Parts: sequence; structure tokens; C-alpha cells
Amino acid sequence: MAEKANYDVVILGTGPAGLQAAIHAARKKASVLVLGKETKSSLFHAHVENFCCLFNVSGEDMLDVGRQQVANFGAQMLEEDVLKVGFEGSLFKVDTESGQELDCKTLIIATGTARNKLGVAGEKEYLGRGVSYCVECDANFYKGEEVAVVGGASAAVSGALTLLGYARTVHLVCGELEVTDALKDQLQKSAVIVHEKAKVKEIVGQTSVEAISLGDGTKLEVSGVFIELGAKGIMELATHLGVRLDDEMKYIDTNKKMETNIPGVFAAGDICGPPWQMAKAVGEGCVAGIGAATYAKKMAKGSS
Repeated sequence: MAEKANYDVVILGTGPAGLQAAIHAARKKASVLVLGKETKSSLFHAHVENFCCLFNVSGEDMLDVGRQQVANFGAQMLEEDVLKVGFEGSLFKVDTESGQELDCKTLIIATGTARNKLGVAGEKEYLGRGVSYCVECDANFYKGEEVAVVGGASAAVSGALTLLGYARTVHLVCGELEVTDALKDQLQKSAVIVHEKAKVKEIVGQTSVEAISLGDGTKLEVSGVFIELGAKGIMELATHLGVRLDDEMKYIDTNKKMETNIPGVFAAGDICGPPWQMAKAVGEGCVAGIGAATYAKKMAKGSS
């Protein structure tokens, strides 16, 4: 059997949090491996205009530059998903989809969150071209446009109300409203057009979103569709290690150093909770990368 590869830091996730963590860990002369597939990052399909010092760039281009930076600083990247993580003595053991087994002194979880999908035709095809999962991220792109928000919980209603400050017309498509009376009252007093007991059948367009078709045959001509059905954290890997989640059991609980309750395990980015902003993810990745490299060095010296 081939000898296992051993790293100071293994990072799960190739989005902005994971790449920034890799850059800073590698700069501290740690051996670093980043695991994951670039296309799974929510940034891959995004268009960025609100990140300081950059203007109107694609998420895909930003990730490409980030990967080059990671390589320039000596970190390695492996485009594979992780199947399992566990303990092996004082080290962490990571199993990848190809059957590789890796050991590491520290682990950074930066996998992001998997947004709940509608599962209708056009959703995947128009992602980044009219379909969005984040009002806070993309509202500014729809100034003066007609848009729809899909969902009936507080995130959807709050998103629809937020969009009133940008869009010309805002539709809320929901099966049933599941919000507090106060939020429902706010919605009823607003200009949001509510389609209750409705279901999206299809998202249609040519090169970008042009309309959505509802189950009853209604067609809403919109240029943007915000799917706000909540986010499901990719938590199985973390909880298998005993990593503590927040009070709502949605996100990983960390301190200001991005440390979890498990020594040597750090987390950064969307998996730590909102806001869903690249600037936050990058900052947390920086902190986690520095912390993980420092922890690994202490382990190597036997002082941890």
C-alpha cells in the first residue's frame, strides 16, 4: 500500500474562503492541500461588483486567479470531493472519492452551503443569468426590473421587501406563508404582489430569464428569479468529527479565530452562517488559514 500523503493543513472547499485560507496558510510555510471542485462554489456562477478594489468581474475569473495564487504560494489542489473525515491518533484522516487517504495536522472546513433548489426546468440553465439564491448579493443587478421571489418563509418575505428598494415590480410566489404576524402585516402593507398557493412550474427565457410559468398557467414576465427556500449546510463531515453547530443547528459554531470546539478544526465562509458575502468569506478564510498554520507548527514542535 502506498504511503499516505501528510499535510499540515487540509482545506475542504475551493470557494473564496478556502482559497484565501490556503494562501495565508501557505505563506506561513505550511504544507497545504485544497480539496474540492471549483464549479461547486456559489461564486463560480456569480458576477461581482461589490468587492473592494475590483469592479465588474465574473466569479469564475476570480476563482481562476485565486487558484493561480494558491499554486504560486506552494499549496496543492485536488479536484475531488471528500467522502469521510475522522481521527487517526493526533492527526485527522481524510478519504477522497478516488480512494486516496490523507493525513493532516489541521483541517479547515470551507465547503459553503447547499442552497435548497426548486427542481424545475430552467433553474440550473439560468443560474447567474437571472436565477439567484441570494437577494442580499444580487438585488443591485435588478434596478428598475420586474422580479420574483420564490418561498414562503421569513427569508423569502424579507427578500421580497428588500427588493422593493431596487426593482420596479416584485412578485412573491409561495405555497403558504410561514412567517410571524408582524412580518405578514409588513408584507400586506407593502407593494409586493403575493401569489399564495402558487407553484413555479418552469423558468423560461432565451439567453437569460424572461419569465416564470406557474402551475395554474399564469405567466409572470420577470428578468430575475430569487429562490429563497433556505440553505442546507453540508454538515455531515463536520458533525462526524463532533464539531458543534449553532443554536439553530444550521451552521458551524466558531470563535473569532474561526476555531471550532474541536482542537485543530477551523471553519470559514458561508458554512459559518450569513451574511452571504464574499468579503466575509475571504476575511474568515484569512483568519482560519493563519490559525491553522500556526496550530500545525505548534504540533510539529510538540508544544500543542
